[in-house]
Amino acid sequence: MTAASVDLGDGLKVSPLGFGGMALTPVYGGVDQGDALRTLHHAVDAGVSFIDTADVYGSGSNEELIAQLLAERRGEVQLATKFGIVGNPAGGYSGVRGDTAYVRQAVENSLRRLGTDTIDLYYMHRRDLNVPIAETVEAMAELVREGKVLHLGLSEVTAAELREANNIHPIAAVQSEWSIWSRDVEKNVVPAAAELGVGFVPYSPLGRGFLTGTVDATQLSETDFRRKIPRFAEVAAEANQGVVAAVQAVAEELGATAAQVALAWLFAHGQRLGLPVVPIPGTRKAHRIDENLGALSLDFTPSQLETLDAAADAVVGSRSADPNWVSQGRE
Repeated sequence: MTAASVDLGDGLKVSPLGFGGMALTPVYGGVDQGDALRTLHHAVDAGVSFIDTADVYGSGSNEELIAQLLAERRGEVQLATKFGIVGNPAGGYSGVRGDTAYVRQAVENSLRRLGTDTIDLYYMHRRDLNVPIAETVEAMAELVREGKVLHLGLSEVTAAELREANNIHPIAAVQSEWSIWSRDVEKNVVPAAAELGVGFVPYSPLGRGFLTGTVDATQLSETDFRRKIPRFAEVAAEANQGVVAAVQAVAEELGATAAQVALAWLFAHGQRLGLPVVPIPGTRKAHRIDENLGALSLDFTPSQLETLDAAADAVVGSRSADPNWVSQGRE
């Protein structure tokens, strides 16, 4: 690890910016696998060594892609993957499982696809409401005792679920959607994580691309996952341009890009709220990784922070079509 590494929780050290692997699957349209692998190598070359995937991305193909990176550079990567969702993002989810037998089956399948003996950070991807969270976390803790997993994470859990899980085994990180336009986690989950010493890994920190100002919701392809999200519906997306305008205004003042401002806001906000924050933006383009890293050196004035903080108040539309799918719907 470099001196710039960040301590999440439970002693897990990662690069200050991560890489979200879901973008390298067909969830946002087709992708060339050769280009995808080159993007991954560029990320590690640039110092983005915290690589995030899940067994459900591309029905396992994303883990198999990352296995090609790990075959050459396992020692340079902090690897995170997830279990629990049955189905796939593009074709639709068919359920969630968190029973002991499934946890065991899922980790063995992921280790095989990834071509590695150990997963650095293993997340429960979504909460199985039919299984006590204690059962799921106990099964995950057994994987740590066996050396198959080094650290445990939870995705889209409530504060109460985080506390219960952390009583069973230390939780290194919570991964939930968090950005300038998705701030519901700040009410309960973020304070609980800060209190417990758990790091936060925001997914979709660029609002699934919307905050960069480069996404036209009316032009999304039929296979684009974002078409299912209420805030990307045509009327809502038009109303939400106000958030984009606020980000772009601050970016212009700083001579930065909208993506850099959106990421830098998360770094700054994490400091204000007292917990380590490591966003995991995804991209298919190597040069976007370099751009995203520029966020680490941005500083805001109080006025700029006020502008960005206020932008979320005008957001129209839910971040999920199913309220129970994210923590907000169960809090």
